[in-house]
Amino acid sequence: MKGASRKIDKRASDSKPSGAESSAETAFVSYASPLVDEAIEHANAVREDASPETLHKLRVSLRRLRSLWWAFEPLLDKGENTRQRALFKYLATAAGKTRDWDILIELIAQHERVAREMTPMLEEARGGALATSRETLSNADVKHLLQDALTSASKELNTAHERVPLQAFVDRRVAASERSLKKRIKRASHAKRSDYTAFHEVRKAGKKVRYLLEFFEPVLSGSHKRVLKRLKQIQKRFGTLNDIVASEMLLRDNLGLLAGSGDTGAALDWLRKERKRRMRAAAGLLRKL
Repeated sequence: MKGASRKIDKRASDSKPSGAESSAETAFVSYASPLVDEAIEHANAVREDASPETLHKLRVSLRRLRSLWWAFEPLLDKGENTRQRALFKYLATAAGKTRDWDILIELIAQHERVAREMTPMLEEARGGALATSRETLSNADVKHLLQDALTSASKELNTAHERVPLQAFVDRRVAASERSLKKRIKRASHAKRSDYTAFHEVRKAGKKVRYLLEFFEPVLSGSHKRVLKRLKQIQKRFGTLNDIVASEMLLRDNLGLLAGSGDTGAALDWLRKERKRRMRAAAGLLRKL
């Protein structure tokens, strides 16, 4: 897989526009095609490789696709764009259901006594989730869905009567994503500490900005170093918070399935304390941004 990933990265870098002189419409496929190939490759790998890393790569590749389609939203049919982004989210969620169990298992491992009692049942539940994820992805026919999405969007853009300069377009879209992030940071900084949704919105907005900067950095005007520094801080602190919150919810939602597997009460109590601690840390970071 590592060798394949390097091939994907090289293919992506080779195919991206080398400058800002091209139009956004003609440049789209050079951004989208490598991402589609990458997602298909990871989806195929999930059939054989059930490791947490493989599932994580698939989910990330689908999130990146969703962000790219958001970036080109002003140039695409609104209804079709919304449908395609919903499709990417659906596929990412299918992969994510198993990944969520992986994260819970990793966290519970930090609580040695609880892990010793609960891990066998958690692993069994993870196996069930993996079977469901594989079935969903197989039935969805990821390869053809993603190729059709690429073909449809490319055709629409290639037949557009007007052409938008690439640099001007990506500057506007990155600026829009950065404004959205700032709004969510401001909203979360004034929210109650128990309002996780506000914190989660900051994390999602931060991911979108980071993906767009990764896509378009070679042709963007101006420096985005300050934003990138902020994004790294958000990703690290808010990511660990999200892992705790998602794991706590997953455990609560499956108490019946895990009955008799160990001290679930102790596990929930530990997760609750971790959630509060990490919420304080996230709130502290917001005050500094």
